[in-house]
Amino acid sequence: MKTARSFVTAWVTVPRRPLAVKLSRLSVESGLAACAQISGPVESVYRWQGVVESGKEWRVVFKTRSRLLPKLEALVIANHPYDTPQFLVLPIVAGSEKYLNWLGESTTTPPKLTTRRRSKTH
Repeated sequence: MKTARSFVTAWVTVPRRPLAVKLSRLSVESGLAACAQISGPVESVYRWQGVVESGKEWRVVFKTRSRLLPKLEALVIANHPYDTPQFLVLPIVAGSEKYLNWLGESTTTPPKLTTRRRSKTH
């Protein structure tokens, strides 16, 4: 088993749900993330170019290995419409052994592309 500290979550916000789904599927299908969770819409209030603005966004949380972050970030940036997309990384400091093993297995090599509607692990 890998230690929990070799895994991270990466948080991204996007302006539309279809883009959240696209990034999620691309990351999991390519083996860059074991799981991507979509939530939203969320209301974001932020300062951009000196003006306080707000808008609805969708949040995607990717679960991955820390060593895969450069490739995951490149995938997000290549498909993201914002000039400065959010890409924040939080460490995973602990987790169940079974879950961490699954996370490691799911990000070792690109998985076979078999899609199921519901999974037992997320």
